[in-house]
Amino acid sequence: MNTSEIIKESFYLLGKRVQLIYTNDEYTNLRSGDLGTINFIDDSGTVFVNWDNGSKLGLIPGIDKWKIVY
Repeated sequence: MNTSEIIKESFYLLGKRVQLIYTNDEYTNLRSGDLGTINFIDDSGTVFVNWDNGSKLGLIPGIDKWKIVY
């Protein structure tokens, strides 16, 4: 999804479960396949997720990759 799509769909996406496919954040302990719940989307389109492992890493459209799982 691009940034404008994320912003337009932000109300639809809140509370949805996501699965991480890829992040380039070298300091995170998240791995491909990790699951979390979307809790906030800011004006720039960053998708903030409460990850099941306790991480709060935000996903950046166009850089990070994820999919909605339910």
